[in-house]
Amino acid sequence: MPADQDRGDRRDPKTGRLLPDGIRYRRDRNRYQVRVWATGLNGEQKERSFYTPTLAEAKRIRAESTARQHPDGSMTLNEWQRRYWSVIETTVRPSTVRAYERGWRLRVKPWLGHKKLEKITAGDVEEAMTGWTGKTSTRIDALSVLSRLLDGAVNARLVPLNVARLARRPRMDPAGNPRSRALSQDEVAVVLESIESIPHRRYIAALVFTGMRANEAAALRTQDVDLDYGIIRVSRNASVGLDGQPVDLTPKSHKERTVPIAAALAPHLEAALAGKKRGDLVFTGVKGGKLNPSNVKRAVKWSAVRDLLDRSDLKLHDLRHTFATLLFDAGMSANDIQAILGHASLQTTEMYSRARDHAAQRAVTALDSLFGAHPAHQLSPPQTLRALEALPRNHDKDAAEATGDTGHRTADEITKPAQNRPKRPPRSDS
Repeated sequence: MPADQDRGDRRDPKTGRLLPDGIRYRRDRNRYQVRVWATGLNGEQKERSFYTPTLAEAKRIRAESTARQHPDGSMTLNEWQRRYWSVIETTVRPSTVRAYERGWRLRVKPWLGHKKLEKITAGDVEEAMTGWTGKTSTRIDALSVLSRLLDGAVNARLVPLNVARLARRPRMDPAGNPRSRALSQDEVAVVLESIESIPHRRYIAALVFTGMRANEAAALRTQDVDLDYGIIRVSRNASVGLDGQPVDLTPKSHKERTVPIAAALAPHLEAALAGKKRGDLVFTGVKGGKLNPSNVKRAVKWSAVRDLLDRSDLKLHDLRHTFATLLFDAGMSANDIQAILGHASLQTTEMYSRARDHAAQRAVTALDSLFGAHPAHQLSPPQTLRALEALPRNHDKDAAEATGDTGHRTADEITKPAQNRPKRPPRSDS
């Protein structure tokens, strides 16, 4: 085969015209070859070739590829994860890194790791999520680590957009609604009375009456508590580093906040602070050790607490849900509750509100005032007519004269016998 044919013809065999730059006709393949040059991750020039049976398709590929210029988009997700993982490890908390690692290893990698970055679609992501096992929160963790990886790929100009952000997030289980997981005031009393260890009872009381996260309360120091002003400054979060050693980080929102000291909590705090100096932990174990959710649940016999309340799925974090719900029930505004809980989004805070429940109750009151105390389906026809006659009869006359129609019917029109109503004009066939 001649050398020029091996390289590809610059003229279209069908028309004899010169082909556009970057497109050649390969007689050995009977295809048009599209060649795209772009800068790779390390600054080197890379070539990618595509083959297509028609010139129109070749031109389309050339235009799209030139616009995007992502020569490393053929890298698989596995390859990109190995390259980019160190960046993720340095930008999120150690606990988040561990959750991401599980999400990647157990869910994302088996389903999508072998795919090329440029070939992954939102549909692929949604299909993968249907096959992921575990609770909704664990599947959301897996989606989050995939989104982090694709965000990095976008920033590195490997792909034009993050398709994980286009996929629909797994819907939370109804049982996972934070308001439905809250304890009642009576149940709170039962929990506190059931805990025999006094140091751990003080810690549990702090979770219930301040809404602090478990690791925020575990990191609380004596200088953070101001009994005179009745507030606690939350500025630390106890965690475990990637090396397994304890470490204090900022709260989840990365912002310091203050929480109130309720009268029910004050005696517990005063006792916990007795004899301690500045810098000491407020809450410790019986022997003075640092608390964490695992050793707390063992010490208080959390399984017995669950049995006592008949709540097999009760978690320490449900005490935070309890505090938030009680604040809403006490009439506090959503903005104030958001500030106390440290939520980044007001939407998260409003999940604890009973506003919709109250709206239904207000509707019952309004309906009862309209139809009487009896359910509407029990009203006799005359009673129903009298109720309808009680509806407003007067309308905005100016609006009626201006438009010729008020937009709704009066009680007289509703109750008017059918034979007395104006007849509809005959339909015109023209």
